[in-house]
Amino acid sequence: MARHVHHFNARLSWTGAARGDTRAYESYSREHLIEVPGKPPLVGSADQAFRGDASRHNPEDLLVMSLCACHMLSYLAEAARAGVRVLAYTDEASGTMQMHEGKMRFTAVSLRPQVVIAAGSDPAKAQALHEMAHEQCFIANSVNFPVSCDAHLSVAETA
Repeated sequence: MARHVHHFNARLSWTGAARGDTRAYESYSREHLIEVPGKPPLVGSADQAFRGDASRHNPEDLLVMSLCACHMLSYLAEAARAGVRVLAYTDEASGTMQMHEGKMRFTAVSLRPQVVIAAGSDPAKAQALHEMAHEQCFIANSVNFPVSCDAHLSVAETA
């Protein structure tokens, strides 16, 4: 059953070291470079609340984005299998991070997908596919906090 084992690799380099060492918490750069073989590099930092560069992606952004993208990809796959024609999909996801049981951690992520399906597709089936997508989402299955989905569906008008 090795075909069900998937490996992912990333290389992270602290590029902020060129601006100085970690002599003081307030002064070192949080900038880093994330590289995945065969893909464009991603320049990251800490969130501004943790003295990072607000113009860069941070690990918290990436976690929320991962949940959002995983749900969408799972939903589109389920829709294709079910014969539901999805024409558009957007999401305005948000996550909450706070002290919980003595540790700073995510306590919830909310997904709010807006889905447009083609006329003739079954709206009830399309809406129900979000639950299936949630069950199939690899990232949501890997986190220890609730991921909610408040999906809104509309049917495209015929031309």
